[in-house]
Amino acid sequence: MTDAVDSTDQPTPRRKPKPQVEKIGGSKLKPSTLMMGHGYDPALSEGSLKPPIFLTSTFAFDNAAAGKRHFEGITGLREGGAEGLVYSRFNGPNQEILEDRLAVWDGAEDALSFSSGMTAICILMLAYCSQNDVIVHSGPLYAASEGFVAKVLAKFGVTYIAFPAGADRETFDGVLEKAKAQAGENGGKVAMIYLESPGNPTNALVDIEMVREARDAALDPSCPIAIDNTFLGPLWQRPLEHGADIVAYSLTKYVGGHSDLVAGSVAGAKRWMDPVRALRNTMGGITDPNTAWMLLRSLETVELRMQRAGENAEKVCAFLRDHPKVEGLGYLGFLSDARQKDIYDRHCLGAGSTFSVFIKGGEEECFRFLDALKVAKLAVSLGGTETLASHPASMTHLSVAQGRRAELGISDNLVRISIGIEDAGDLIADFDQALEQV
Repeated sequence: MTDAVDSTDQPTPRRKPKPQVEKIGGSKLKPSTLMMGHGYDPALSEGSLKPPIFLTSTFAFDNAAAGKRHFEGITGLREGGAEGLVYSRFNGPNQEILEDRLAVWDGAEDALSFSSGMTAICILMLAYCSQNDVIVHSGPLYAASEGFVAKVLAKFGVTYIAFPAGADRETFDGVLEKAKAQAGENGGKVAMIYLESPGNPTNALVDIEMVREARDAALDPSCPIAIDNTFLGPLWQRPLEHGADIVAYSLTKYVGGHSDLVAGSVAGAKRWMDPVRALRNTMGGITDPNTAWMLLRSLETVELRMQRAGENAEKVCAFLRDHPKVEGLGYLGFLSDARQKDIYDRHCLGAGSTFSVFIKGGEEECFRFLDALKVAKLAVSLGGTETLASHPASMTHLSVAQGRRAELGISDNLVRISIGIEDAGDLIADFDQALEQV
C-alpha cells in the first residue's frame, strides 16, 4: 500500500502488500468476496484482521529523496502520482483501501472518495469545466446538482443545456448540436455530459448506450460522460459497462447504508480520474479516516442489505399499486412505458428499493400520509437500513423553480419512499394505516 526508501539517498520500495487473490481456479472472485480483504494485508498492520483507523495528518518519509519523489508525483512533475503516503489531504491507508474496493464494484481502474456526494460531484465538474464551456445534463437531477450547475458554475461563465431523461437519439442529437453551437459562440467547448439515472425522485431512466453513441458521433472523445448512479449502485446498475466514463455516488446512501455517515465517490479509468484527483489534492474534500473505515465495514454487507431492501420494495409496491388512494407509482419493477422498459432491460440488474408514489390529492394529502407513518421514518435521504419517506416538492427539491418541478414531474402529490430491511408485512401494514388518514 505504501512505498518508501532504504537508508541510501535513492528511493526503493518498502515491502508492499502480498499479492491480491482475485481468481481461484481461473474463476474471478465476486465483489462480495473481495470486500472482505481486497487492498489490505494484515501483516502490514501488526496482524490486525481488519484495517485500523489511521488517525494522522502526515506520514514520515524514509529520507529526503523519497519526499521529493512523492511530491513530484502529487504536483504532476512526474507521471503516476504519489507512490506512497504523504499527507492526509491527499491520501491515507483507510481511504486507499476504500477506493480499491469501490473500484471493484463498478469494474473501474481507479476510484476517489470524498467527504460527501456533492463534494464529489462539484469537484468532478470543476475539474473538467472552464470559462465559456457548456455542460449537457439530463433531468431531473438531484436539486443540489442542478443548482450547482445553474447557479454556481454560471457565475464563472459555464452554461448548460438540459434534456429529459427518456430522450431518444433524435432528440439527444439535437441537444448536442445546440450545445456545440452555444459553446462555439462563446469560445468554449462541450465539457461534460452529466447524467443521473434513475433520476431523483422520479426514477426516470437515461439510455446510457444511446448517449455514448451520440457523443462518439458528435463530440470530441475528451468530453466525458459522467453519471450519478446513487439510486441503483453499486448492485443494480453498472454504468461503465454501458458507455459511461465516470460513475459518481453518494456513499451516504446504499454503500454506507446505515444513515450514520456522509461520503461520496467517483470512479472510472485513471485518465479520467487524474484531473479530479489533482483538484481534490488542492481543495481537500477527501473522506476522513473514520468515515472510510465505516464504509469498509458497510461494503461487507452492501449486497445483502440491497437484496433484502429490493425484495421488500417489490412486495410493498405490489400492495401500493392496487390501493384506491394511490394514482401511480414510479417504481422500476412496474414500468409501462415501452422505451423506459427497454432501457431498464438493457441497463439494470434490479428495480432498486427507492421509488415515488403518487397519492390522490396534493400536498395536504401527502402530509397526512407522512405524518401518520409509524414504522417508516419521515426523513430525507435513502438507501439506509430503515424505511424513509419524504415530500420532494417541499423538501429536497424545494429550491427548484415550480415551473421546472412541473416540467420534471415532481408534483405536489409525489412522495419519495426508500424501503429498508424491516419485515415487509410490517411495512405494508404501516402504509395501509397511513393511507387511511388521506
